[in-house]
Amino acid sequence: MNQSQYNQLFSFIWNIATDVLVYAFEKGEYKKIIMPMMVLRRIDVLLEPTKEHLLAQKKMLDDNNINNQDPILFTVTGYPFYNTSLFTMKTLKSETDPLRLKMNFTDYLNGFSKDVQDILDKFHLRQMVDNLTEAERLGSIIEKFTDDKINLSNKPVLNDDGNVKLPALDNHTMGTMFEELLRKFNEENNVTEAGEHFTPRDYVKLLADLAVLPVADKITDNTYNIYDGACGTGGILTIAQDSIQEIAEKLDKRVIVNIYGQELQPETYATCKADLMISGNIKSFQYAFGTQQREYIAFDSTISRDGHAGENFDFCISNPPFGTPWKEDLKKRGLGENEKKKFTDSRFQLLDKDGNEISFIPDIGDCQMMFLANNLSRMRDDTPLGTRIVEVHNGSSLFTGDAGSGASNLRQYIIENDLLEAIVAMPEKDFYNTGIGTFVWVITNRKEDRRKGFVQLIDATEIKTPLRKNLGEKNCETAEEDRKAILKLLMDFEETPQSKIFPNNEFGYWSVKVCRPLRLKSQITNNGIALCIQDKKFKDMQDWLSRLFEETQGKVYLDFNLFIKEAKAATKKHGFKWKKSNRDALQRYFSEVCPDAEIVVDDNGCHVPDKDLEDSEIIPFRYENGIEAFLQNEILPYTPDAWIDKESIQTGYELSFTKYFYKPKQLRTIEEISKDIRGIEERTDGLLNEILGK
Repeated sequence: MNQSQYNQLFSFIWNIATDVLVYAFEKGEYKKIIMPMMVLRRIDVLLEPTKEHLLAQKKMLDDNNINNQDPILFTVTGYPFYNTSLFTMKTLKSETDPLRLKMNFTDYLNGFSKDVQDILDKFHLRQMVDNLTEAERLGSIIEKFTDDKINLSNKPVLNDDGNVKLPALDNHTMGTMFEELLRKFNEENNVTEAGEHFTPRDYVKLLADLAVLPVADKITDNTYNIYDGACGTGGILTIAQDSIQEIAEKLDKRVIVNIYGQELQPETYATCKADLMISGNIKSFQYAFGTQQREYIAFDSTISRDGHAGENFDFCISNPPFGTPWKEDLKKRGLGENEKKKFTDSRFQLLDKDGNEISFIPDIGDCQMMFLANNLSRMRDDTPLGTRIVEVHNGSSLFTGDAGSGASNLRQYIIENDLLEAIVAMPEKDFYNTGIGTFVWVITNRKEDRRKGFVQLIDATEIKTPLRKNLGEKNCETAEEDRKAILKLLMDFEETPQSKIFPNNEFGYWSVKVCRPLRLKSQITNNGIALCIQDKKFKDMQDWLSRLFEETQGKVYLDFNLFIKEAKAATKKHGFKWKKSNRDALQRYFSEVCPDAEIVVDDNGCHVPDKDLEDSEIIPFRYENGIEAFLQNEILPYTPDAWIDKESIQTGYELSFTKYFYKPKQLRTIEEISKDIRGIEERTDGLLNEILGK
């Protein structure tokens, strides 16, 4: 289908809403009707040629009391679905009575096989039938979708001469149309949902290229499994599948490519499921895994319900949601927003060699890193190819999260296990409804020898082709030549202005707490005693403090350690027992920070840190001679009494494209600025006199 044919079909379907639904429904309801009807007609038209044969076969099976009819009826239709009602959408449109039409249409829907029933339920189509009947629009919309001017089938419509009259609507084009219709419906109704965006097909092709083409020479006679934990309408899965099959044909290899995915949005899941069944990518939607039955495309949130638990894949390719909270996933596990530490799942927690838990769980406000952790848990280590992960993220995944946080831990795990092959920075405004820049992570557990111990960063922000007309926020695309250029940078693995190569430890750092000693000036005062005994913790100290006041006679101490020593002696002298709370009281109510005072030490003779003077430092792994050298070179020359709290040392990882690819704009010269000022003076000459009337 060429662009002109696509545009005509898109306009026809879009205009159905404005022709049929206007005034009868709110604009926000349009997509809830148009989208399922488009999918329904796409299924219906494929079943028309075998309708009579199927009904005859169904009668024979019933007459012979054969219960397991699905395999036989699937054979009749040639698809993993059928409809045993007497109606098709074309025969339904001849009914003029609204109530009888509703009854017949309901019977038609009930005649579909199990998987199609699941699709209808996800679309809530039966409720829409009630609404369309009440508005007397059901007949009109059926008539529109069965118009001979359009073809929603994956097979072309031929004229009497055998030439193509209407081209086929393949799976990829159907996905594009679904997403573009949904985007346009949302724009018309001013619906904007942060983090929800579909992946443009040009971008999808790049993801497939990055996943498959670098290992094309390793494709052998084999079965390959592709997985997408946020699969949308299935475009990433089917394009990657086609790519592997094309490579296999060129290499004269025989391959079987299975696709697996999971999707949260009901309508998108239903569209994906329908198109995969229609296209023949999935002969049966169910498959056996161990003793369990699974669906190739699972429904629900990948984070809270793993639809493919325990399974591994050869390729994991995803565009997960960005900036989307995952609090609803906590609720599904019976947890509150502040209980993410109780969210236990082996995909997001590991044990290190010492048995300590490593958590990959990020902040509650963004779930994208959990999809990356989920894909990591799918990696195969029992094949020569291993697993390749290609996943889209926004910039926050590069650096969000302090050392020790879930996001930093995940980056650390990936890099220290030498899994990160490359990250590609993509152009801004490459998606339909977000202008942000995106980054493609390429991860593998089968790095080439030349890549081992290194990470490649690719700046592809300027590798793009402008669109003639914007599609929402999208003003550029990654055309075929752009994809080739990006892939060449990856596969050449060379230093260029757009490609930088670094050892793994370039991105690691230590986060340390820098301490300075506490210095206190002390004195027992009546005012301090009054404040102290008001504190419930120290209210029984009045007699002891009064004796201490008499003993010290208002003496000012510039050495807190001496102050405590004399206080202990006075306590013993007057028959009081020394308690730890005594020291706390003397520090809180009778001491203040004084830079000229002596350093305070604890009972073990160690310096006590001044919490108000605490600071933190980030020390790169590649700093020569490490933490101790940093202390000697960068801290002690300015604060000689400082030290690093060794208990505070944590390891973190972050990546910064700006650091390596930032190109500062050239400042304007004095001559250029002066010329502009003179021009302004010339244009405004005499303007003030004119305003003042002189």
